[in-house]
Amino acid sequence: MTIANKTDVLLVGGGVMSATLASLLAELDSSLSMMMVERLPSIAAESTDAWNNAGTGHAGYCELNYTPLSNDNSININRALAINASFEVSLQFWSYLIEVNKLPTPRSFINPTPHLSFVWGEEDVAFLRKRYELLKAHHLFQDMEFSDDVATIETWMPLIMQGRDRKQKVAATRVSYGSDIDFGALTKSFVKNLESKENYSLTLNTEVKSLKQYANGRWHVRLMDRTTKKTKTIDAGFVFLGAGGGALKLLQKSGVPESYGYGGFPVSGQWLVCNNSEVIKRHYSKVYGKAALGAPPMSVPHLDTRMINGEPALLFGPYAGFTTKFLKQGSFLDLFKSVKANNMKSMLIAGKHNMDLTRYLIGEATQKHSTRVTTLRQFYPQAVDTDWHLEDAGKRVQIIKNCDEKGGKLEFGTEIVASQDGSIAALLGASPGASVAVQAMIDVLERCFSQQMKSDTWQQKMKVLVPSYGKSLIDDAVLLQSTRKRTLSTLKLRA
Repeated sequence: MTIANKTDVLLVGGGVMSATLASLLAELDSSLSMMMVERLPSIAAESTDAWNNAGTGHAGYCELNYTPLSNDNSININRALAINASFEVSLQFWSYLIEVNKLPTPRSFINPTPHLSFVWGEEDVAFLRKRYELLKAHHLFQDMEFSDDVATIETWMPLIMQGRDRKQKVAATRVSYGSDIDFGALTKSFVKNLESKENYSLTLNTEVKSLKQYANGRWHVRLMDRTTKKTKTIDAGFVFLGAGGGALKLLQKSGVPESYGYGGFPVSGQWLVCNNSEVIKRHYSKVYGKAALGAPPMSVPHLDTRMINGEPALLFGPYAGFTTKFLKQGSFLDLFKSVKANNMKSMLIAGKHNMDLTRYLIGEATQKHSTRVTTLRQFYPQAVDTDWHLEDAGKRVQIIKNCDEKGGKLEFGTEIVASQDGSIAALLGASPGASVAVQAMIDVLERCFSQQMKSDTWQQKMKVLVPSYGKSLIDDAVLLQSTRKRTLSTLKLRA
């Protein structure tokens, strides 16, 4: 085995996270050499593929799980504010790349699609009204609309209101400039731009077999061609593990102490996909409801207008399910192989505390088609069984980590794990995921390229790429107004 290549940056995984980080680095320092490695024959084929994620520009507009109701009946909006501000960062970077012709027309990956929340019953109507009042008072959500008037809601979501009992108490909120994003198309555009650079290379159908850090701080990463089984070793200055559900296993292979105690809880997903083009034409929005009791946050039900590979689609779900695979194209042994001496305690304790969730997931996975359509009818009363078919969505590996209170805790979010020396980093977890990829990768830069990020050169460039960089969109209403005016115009999101 010989050292076949040397690179400044090795990106493992050909999804939206790696592509975003590579795109940021290419703008900040064009002299950096970068290599991207993907285990599948094509990029963006796992979690980033449009069929494998919600495609929602997660902005906190409609996702009720981002504004949880506490035991004292108060509503915490902090997560919705943070996610909304982070999504605005993504919009800024995409706008910059469009303005300098490094991304194609916005319609190739992002389309204006109103974001709505919809509830029924007195208790949930009261919750939605209170949520609206809290969010509306903040400048990030100042354009949100609320209605409990049936006639108004019919204009917002005619398909959902058709055939519904008009005596039923209902309410909805709406943000007209929400978006639908084909993250697969976006990632392919990122990579196409990167491939025009001499110091960037993409290697497909290749997986990481081992990672070892040498005394000089650099990483020797052994790769295997999945077709020929031949191996080679890459000498990398920095390694980013952006491999979705596969990131945890790779982080464990690195052996860095920061990986100790982390485990993964995989959750599968499925969509009901509409076959009837006439029905698809009658719905043009993303309508989110409240998750069922005991359901994981990724299972918040929504009736979802999508543009996938340039074609309109209508999806309902996702229906969560139990799995032991960490990737859609992974192994049923993934979960078992991820159990190590340093994370066994946290995984066992988290498992014990989440038995109800496991039973719920198994129940969801074994539902009949007619049962799934019955759930759909809560949203779309006139749904016909034969108009819908089931499709598998992607796998999501939720984070299990050490926790002082319980010993092991299951978390539904994303987290960056980086070594103390900043030479390796991994993104673990799921929601809100791709929508906040730019902010997540800026966090990686600040932790792993800290000296460069403090330099005047990188500081000035960052403010070109993301004009709000270093400031708070949550605190600065004037900055948010100017930022949003630009991004909505550049990305053609305002009707």
